[in-house]
Amino acid sequence: MIRGIVCEEIGSLVWREDLPEPNLKPGYAIVRIRRIGICGTDLHAYRGRQPFFEYPRILGHELSGVIEEIGENGADLRAGDQVSLIPYLHCGQCGACRSGKTNCCRQMQVFGVHLDGGMREVVSIPVSHLIRTEGLTLDQSAILEPLAIGAHGIRRAGVKAGDTVLVIGAGPIGLGVMILARHAGANVIAMDINEERLDFCRSWAGVEKTLTASEDSLARLEEWTNGELAPIVIDATGSAESMKQAFRFVSHGGSLVYVGLVKGEIAFDDPHFHSREITLSASRNATREDFDFVLDAMAAGMIDTDRYITHRASLEEAAGQFDYWLQPESKVIKAMIEVGG
Repeated sequence: MIRGIVCEEIGSLVWREDLPEPNLKPGYAIVRIRRIGICGTDLHAYRGRQPFFEYPRILGHELSGVIEEIGENGADLRAGDQVSLIPYLHCGQCGACRSGKTNCCRQMQVFGVHLDGGMREVVSIPVSHLIRTEGLTLDQSAILEPLAIGAHGIRRAGVKAGDTVLVIGAGPIGLGVMILARHAGANVIAMDINEERLDFCRSWAGVEKTLTASEDSLARLEEWTNGELAPIVIDATGSAESMKQAFRFVSHGGSLVYVGLVKGEIAFDDPHFHSREITLSASRNATREDFDFVLDAMAAGMIDTDRYITHRASLEEAAGQFDYWLQPESKVIKAMIEVGG
């Protein structure tokens, strides 16, 4: 038996010491989990606000660990290798998968969302979804996934060097969008309601211009862009109201990408949408290409992991920390669970 945390129902995280041990199957590896990043998805599931979710569920999909058991494989992975886990288990057969869009597979099973995840000591995962991360720390390996979400968002937006990109939302995903857009050579403007977060955008992500979300934010953006507004807007808030208002900041012929997800409907003004011929895109999950882009940014020294991870807890302590991490006064950016030594 192994130990871990189960989200039994909304608002209930239960420590268990009787979880079944995974068995080694062909094409799979047994990985001992060492780090678990806490994502907005985990917090939304805990609060009952996560779409595509059923209880009970073991949460956790931002993961790093060490391979304990593995059979022969084409990836040359071995027991003892440090790895990061790609948590999006795709079928490989549907139209999306055949076209390379494995991130939006028709039969998608996301580790920790559609099936039990990594908030436990040991997991079984397909070898195809492991990335060897020798040379990175366990912390860096665990945050590959949330940063890859940002990488996919900027790829959906077609961000290239010299573009002006407005990123709305300075949470952990939005911060990743900002720093990776900068890595792609874009000029980034950050917008949020929290001044401290905007300070962090400047100091951590290297953003030069920031907007406090307010009644005059549109006028300020117009001033900065000679009335053109932003050709690319990426909303990473997970707020229905923000996602609705984001259309206002898109230039004529520009693009709006939703990285954030809400449980409900989004309404917008169609004449405004059509008059500017705005391209609206959703960004879901990430592909291995996005993970590779993050690895490249880490190799370039772009990612300050120590400042990105603001809170820590052991696996035994973590269930009692969720309510605190949800409070604005906690000032959490990324919470990390440490498992074992």
